[in-house]
Amino acid sequence: MDYQVIKEGDFFVLTDKNGDITGYDDKGNGLYTKDTRFLSRMEITIDGEKPSLLSSTADKSYVATFRLIKDKKDDGAIEIIRDRLIYDGVLYEKLSFTNFFPRTTTFDFSIAFDADFQDMFIVRKYRTGNVGEIISKEVDAQAWSIRYQGADEVLRETKIHWNKKDAQIDRDGNIHFSLTLEPKEEESICFFIVPIINGTSGSVLSFEEAYRQLENSYQKWYEETTSVTTNSPVFNELYKRGSQDLRMLMTDVGYGETPVAGLPWFAVPFGRDSLITSLFMLPLNPEKVKGTLRTLAAYQGSSTDLWRDEQPGKIMHEIRFGELVNTNQSPFAPYYGSVDATPLFLVLAGEYYRWTGDLSLIKELMPNILLALECMDDVMKESGFLTYHQEAEKGFPNQGWKDSSNSVVHQTGEYAKSPIALAEVQGYVYQAKNGLSPIFSLLGEENLAEKLAREAEELKSAFENAFWMEEEQYYAIALDRAQQQVKSVTSNPGHLLFSGLPSSVRTDKITGRLLSSDMFSGYGIRTMSTEATGYYPMSYHNGSIWPHDNAMILLGLSRLGYQAESSMVITGLLEASKSFEYQRLPELFCGNESELGYPVPYPSTCSPQAWSAGTSIVLLQAMLGITPNALEKEITLAPVLPDLIDELLVENIHIGAGFLSLKVFRNKEEQNLFTVDILQNTTGFAVNYSANQHLAQV
Repeated sequence: MDYQVIKEGDFFVLTDKNGDITGYDDKGNGLYTKDTRFLSRMEITIDGEKPSLLSSTADKSYVATFRLIKDKKDDGAIEIIRDRLIYDGVLYEKLSFTNFFPRTTTFDFSIAFDADFQDMFIVRKYRTGNVGEIISKEVDAQAWSIRYQGADEVLRETKIHWNKKDAQIDRDGNIHFSLTLEPKEEESICFFIVPIINGTSGSVLSFEEAYRQLENSYQKWYEETTSVTTNSPVFNELYKRGSQDLRMLMTDVGYGETPVAGLPWFAVPFGRDSLITSLFMLPLNPEKVKGTLRTLAAYQGSSTDLWRDEQPGKIMHEIRFGELVNTNQSPFAPYYGSVDATPLFLVLAGEYYRWTGDLSLIKELMPNILLALECMDDVMKESGFLTYHQEAEKGFPNQGWKDSSNSVVHQTGEYAKSPIALAEVQGYVYQAKNGLSPIFSLLGEENLAEKLAREAEELKSAFENAFWMEEEQYYAIALDRAQQQVKSVTSNPGHLLFSGLPSSVRTDKITGRLLSSDMFSGYGIRTMSTEATGYYPMSYHNGSIWPHDNAMILLGLSRLGYQAESSMVITGLLEASKSFEYQRLPELFCGNESELGYPVPYPSTCSPQAWSAGTSIVLLQAMLGITPNALEKEITLAPVLPDLIDELLVENIHIGAGFLSLKVFRNKEEQNLFTVDILQNTTGFAVNYSANQHLAQV
C-alpha cells in the first residue's frame, strides 16, 4: 500500500508513507469523522526540507510509527520518529527528535496544518454540491484553529495545541520550533488535534495515557473473544490480524458497535458488509454482533422513497453523515440499494440464536423481522424470486455483493437487464425463512412458523427448476428481466451451500465445480470461471478472488461435511496471506494461477477490510467443523486441519450459556483422522463429534 491508515471509533487518519498529509495531491489523505475531512494538511520539514523515510508501520492497526531522517552524508543526521494514535476523538501526533551529529546541533522544525472540511464524496470526486465556508482561522504560539459553517447548519471546527512553548508563526501560518540538541540527546513534541462538531469533542489526555487506555481496550477485546493457538505461525498471525482488525473496524453510531466495511473510504455501517462480517464473527464472540442487528433495525426502511431505493421493511445498504447527505444532495442518509441486506439481516438473526439461545434479542427485533419478511414477500409477488431494480438516479445498477456494472453478464457478453434475481440471494431468502420458522414455533407463533416453512420449500422447488443449467451441471448466476438464465459460471451459487437450498445431489456437483481448475486458482475460488465470456483475472468481480466470497463458500462446505474441499480452500487462503502486508488478507486479489508463485495484488483495494478480516475467523470455524444449534441444545464438530496444521487449541468459544474449549490434533497413523479433546464445556449444549465425511480427493 502507498498509504498508512489507522482508525479508532468513528475517526480515522489517512496519510502517505512519510506520515504527511500534503494537502495538494488527489489521494484524499486527511483526518476524518462523520464523513468530513477535519484535517487536510499536516506536513513537516527540517530546516525547510522534507526528511527522508526510513520505515513506516501500522501493524498494530491502531498505532502508526514513522522513522525519518534529515542527514548530511558522512557527517550525521537528525532522526525523527512520528508516533500516532487516535483515542476518544483526538488525534495524537508525537514527534521525537534525536541528534546523531557528533556535536551540538540547532535546527528548525516546522509543521503546517490546514482543514477544508470537505464532504468525503467531494474528496473522492463522487459528488459536487452546495457547501458551506471557512469562517475563521487563528494561530498563535500555543494553538491553531479553524472553523467552518456548513450548508447543513453544522458548525465544524478543528483545534490543535502542542506541549512545547516558544513556537514561531511565519507569514503562511506554519508553526516553527528551534531545537538545540546535544549529541544523542532526544526531545519530543506532541500535537493534540481535536475535531469539534457543534461544540462537542473528545477529551484530551497525555499521549502516554491515551496510548495506555487504547492498549487496554484491545486487551479487553482479546480477553472477551475466542483464543486460538496452532503449531502454524502463518495461521496464528492471520487469526490475530483478523481479530485485531475487526476490533479496529468496530464503530458505534448510537445502537451498539458494528463493523464498518473497510478503510479508507467505507468507514461507516453497511447492510450487506456489516451483516456478513458479523456472521463471520459469531465464533469470535456472538455478543459482538448484537450491535449490527440493532443498528440496521434502527435504520430499517419506513417508506417508499425512489430517491434512496427505500421500501418499508428494507434493510439499508450504506449510511453517510456528511454535509451533502445532511442537505439531501446525496441519497445516502441512508441509501437502500441492496437486494441482499434484508434477507441477510434475517439470516444473521437466526444464526445468532443458534449460537446463543438468546430469545430476548429475537423478541426485541420481532417488529423488524416481520417488516423485513413482508418487504421481501412484496417484491417476490411478481416473479416468485427476490429481485432488484435501480430506482434512485444516483444509486447502483447492480445491487448484490458483486455491485459493479458489468458483474451480471450473459455468455454472449451482454449485460443482464433488471429486474434481476441473483442465485445466492434466493439462498439467503430460503435460509432466512427456513431458519426462522422453528424459532417462531418456540415463541408460540405456529401459524407464521408453518407459513415460513412452506414458503421456503416452495422457493426451493421454484429455484431448482429456474436456475439449474443442465448443460453446465451448475446453477446460473441469475435470471434476467425476461426470466432467462444468465448462464455465466460464477462463485455466487457457492453461497447456496451454506443456505441449505440445493439438493444433496446438486451440492456434490456445485462443490466439484468450485474446486475445479477453471474456478479454483490454488489461492482461492475465483468469482468467475476462466471459461466464461466475461472472465479476466484483473477484474473486480469477473475472475478475481475475494476472501469473503471464499469464506461464505467455506461455511457451506464445512456445514455439509466437505472436509477435503474445505482443506483445499483454507490452504489456498493461508498461502495467499503470506504475500500481503502485515499478512492481512485484502479485499480481493487477482485470479491468476498459483503456479506464478505469488498472488497478484489487485490495483486498488480496501485494507483493512471487514469481511476479509472476518475470513480468518471462518477458517477457524471450518477447521473445527463447528455448528451450534440452540434449538437442539447441541454442538456438532467435524474437524479438518490443513496440511500445515497438526494441532489446534481453541479456548473460550462463546456458545449458549457459557464457553467451549477444545483441542484438535491429527492422528499420526491416519493423517485424515483427527482427535478432539473437550477441555471445557459450560455451554449447556451436548457436543457431538461427527466422523470424517466426503474425504475423497478432489
